[in-house]
Amino acid sequence: MNTNDFSIRHIGNNTQQVEEMLSVIGKDSIDTLIEATVPQNIRLKDALDLPEALSEFETTNHLAEIASLNKKVKNYLGYGYYGTILPAPIQRNVLENAGWYTAYTPYQAEIAQGRLEALLNFQTVISDLTGLPIANASLLDEGTACGEAMHMLLESRSREQKKNNVIKFFVADNLFPQSIAVLETKAEGLGIELVIGDFETVELTEDFFGAIVQYIGKGGQINNYRSFVEKANTVGAKVAVATDLLALTLLTPPGEWGADIAIGTSQRFGVPMGYGGPHAAFLSCTEEYKRVIPGRIIGVSQDRLGNRALRMALQTREQHIKREKATSNICTAQVLLAVMASFYAVYHGKDGLQYIANEIHTKAGILQAGVQHLGFKTTNTVFFDTVQIEVENTEEVVKIFAEEEINVNGFENGKISITIDEMVSEEDIFEILSVFATIKNTEEGFEFEVEDNYLPQDLVRTSDFLTHENFNLYHTETELMRYIKRLERKDLALNQSMIALGSCTMKLNAATELLHLSWERMGNVHPFTPKEQVEGYQTLIKNLEDYLAVITGFDATSLQPNSGAQGEYAGLMVIRSYFQSKGEGHRNVVLIPQSAHGTNPASAAMAGMQVVVVKNLESGETDLVDLKDKCEKYKDNLAALMITYPSTYGAFDSNIEEVTTMIHEYGGQVYMDGANMNAQVGLTSPGNIGADVCHLNLHKTFAIPHGGGGPGVGPICVKAHLAPFLGTSPLIDMGGKEAKNTFAAAPYGSAFILPISYSYILMLGAEGLLKATQGAILNANYMKARLEEHFDILYTNANNVVAHEFILDCRPFKKLGIEVTDIAKRLIDYGFHAPTVSFPVAGTLMVEPTESENKPELDRFCDALISIRQEIDEVANGDYPAENNVLHNAPHPQHLLTADEWEYPYTRSKAAFPLEWVRERKFFASVSRIDDAYGDRNLICTCAPIEAYMD
Repeated sequence: MNTNDFSIRHIGNNTQQVEEMLSVIGKDSIDTLIEATVPQNIRLKDALDLPEALSEFETTNHLAEIASLNKKVKNYLGYGYYGTILPAPIQRNVLENAGWYTAYTPYQAEIAQGRLEALLNFQTVISDLTGLPIANASLLDEGTACGEAMHMLLESRSREQKKNNVIKFFVADNLFPQSIAVLETKAEGLGIELVIGDFETVELTEDFFGAIVQYIGKGGQINNYRSFVEKANTVGAKVAVATDLLALTLLTPPGEWGADIAIGTSQRFGVPMGYGGPHAAFLSCTEEYKRVIPGRIIGVSQDRLGNRALRMALQTREQHIKREKATSNICTAQVLLAVMASFYAVYHGKDGLQYIANEIHTKAGILQAGVQHLGFKTTNTVFFDTVQIEVENTEEVVKIFAEEEINVNGFENGKISITIDEMVSEEDIFEILSVFATIKNTEEGFEFEVEDNYLPQDLVRTSDFLTHENFNLYHTETELMRYIKRLERKDLALNQSMIALGSCTMKLNAATELLHLSWERMGNVHPFTPKEQVEGYQTLIKNLEDYLAVITGFDATSLQPNSGAQGEYAGLMVIRSYFQSKGEGHRNVVLIPQSAHGTNPASAAMAGMQVVVVKNLESGETDLVDLKDKCEKYKDNLAALMITYPSTYGAFDSNIEEVTTMIHEYGGQVYMDGANMNAQVGLTSPGNIGADVCHLNLHKTFAIPHGGGGPGVGPICVKAHLAPFLGTSPLIDMGGKEAKNTFAAAPYGSAFILPISYSYILMLGAEGLLKATQGAILNANYMKARLEEHFDILYTNANNVVAHEFILDCRPFKKLGIEVTDIAKRLIDYGFHAPTVSFPVAGTLMVEPTESENKPELDRFCDALISIRQEIDEVANGDYPAENNVLHNAPHPQHLLTADEWEYPYTRSKAAFPLEWVRERKFFASVSRIDDAYGDRNLICTCAPIEAYMD
């Protein structure tokens, strides 16, 4: 065994297991299976042009060399990104713990109570600090959260405003520039007219539906917006506020002076800057908006036995239900980062957070007094952490500081600003003052008076916060460690068993790929650092862009989109810009097959497109007749087709080239959703098939952990004609030469986790990547072969094989009173997370095993489903009542199984240990089946006192 070959660590099956599985499938080789699976006309003729595979040791050394190219400088740039101290127990027990980072979005709430509690803590932090009653469980970043708030307010206009087509939205010019850029892009797609200006002088009229202001402004000044909010409300405009969580420990929260929505980032709550992300943004609002708030809301409900239980509330799968009418296309959020931020607040509590905030403010005050003492004029009269100084030559001053390995913010001409954070010491402050003294060419000493407080006295916080016991019990490392462990034990993640979620690709997240997350030269890097100081990141980003272009068969890549849904949106906006550049801006119709992921139509609507649905045949393939009819009907306005390949039905359409050719003949572009790219890599590619743009899910195909519901990365790859329109940034030179769109706050999105996918590609190389794809297809077809005697399999190709996933039809059991949900919950008793439930077909399970699972684990999963099928037969045979059986009552938590009384017609052993191997691998759900409807009727989405749960 070549222990330097990473592929044998990543791919689950050895040669003997592969041969055994092929025998069950009825194929004599992997090549024969692939020939039966992937149409020959779209197969790649050559191997991928990628570097020779490296060992894990070589890759770690290579990444260390890259990290060393990032200069170690002191950053005072601010603008929404700050140095922060990640407490070691959170780093060790959460960030570096597979029990937290390999979990999936908590759709199966019974086996996700731990991270659901951590997210409820997060929502409580946000709600308490912003003074607003409803908060979601995270968004992607502050810039896109601003866009979500604007979209919310647009959708929430009064009937009269909609009738009068009120589309103006005011943006205060003190917002961070990256947020304004994201808003400008979002506004174009949604048809919103932005008015950017001074909040003190703007004349709001009834033509405005909303406004957004920054509290604290980009230059550091703290403004009182009470009169502005009153003025906005007078004309029917609602107000969103971008704000700073740490500052709100000292300042009056926006909810107390009339804000409707608050947004921001929790990055400075212990989450490294990481050259831009990922970080958990937040959005909180008044009760009025609880039905349109984007993302996830964690709510309190109860299980079937009446015990308190947590779940995702309200619009859990909004896009799948509302499609193009959804308020947001958000699917992946930033759960792992929200969890880290929540534990930061739990560990420090109210007093600790205020101590940190006061320390920062005190040091900023010393800096303000010091620069004034040296003869410089400062512009801020009241501030929290940022001092702004007038200078004669901004560029020259920035350069002088850079020579001392200090970065100051020089993005406003005639001024520089310096932002203090948790990592800054008094010694650092006097180092800064020494540079100012050099600029002034003075030997003036540093003896000066400092005011006690530079906060506005009319905005000092008086309300209490974080009073719940969760923020007051765990301030020692011992107690925090045990609390984290208690929560972790309630959750089922990949470190327990396979998670065969269709369309989610829950593969191995190798430890070697994650080592850099603890390196200072990768974590403590500001996204607006000058490029020449981050040669390491720039090298890695360029290499990864090139590798992804090779893999997809395209010419250029943008890594900016920080989720799959953002990648969809970015791809469509690039197409929109392309047509506008050709004078064909009227092309706005997007054709989407009915099998598409729900985010596709939602993203299309956000990009200002009209969605037209194309039928699928009974085989699952695109209906060419219907496609032709739609192309002909909309030929003058056809912009694009959005198609997933292999389809969400789990097979490679044999007519895909006819589909892409037809779209091009009618003047449209082909957008390929990369959700199922794990079945393509090395065998075919979007470019080879005829697509013009695709997005990738690096958190699926390229091994970034799902983190319990994020982070994700959704880069887009494009043909050469679309490359000029790739995303840009207002602060860093990047993107296409004709780019005007910004899709994320940070120039390179979630750059901190890009090394994961980079390492994955480097360690597998072209041959390993091909083997991984073959392994995924082999595993899916092996499971299909084992299960097809017991369940109907929907959608195979003409050769009776599937791609990397397949669909089990559970609808026939409905007549017995057995729902697909019963099967999903019963799998928990066997120690497994359910496959994807009721997508893309209601009443079904979509199974995707990935290449990382070996035959014994696949067999255990198949044995579990076959056993469940036998349990269904027992109900059919009348052995157990339809309303009282192991499926209907699943899952069975430990406290139920060990209760003194047992009133069920089956044994405790049957409930808990249905197969012998379950005994040594047993995972107990911590609650029984959750009552979803109860939670929606009685929405509680913060840590509330016990009285709130009483009838």
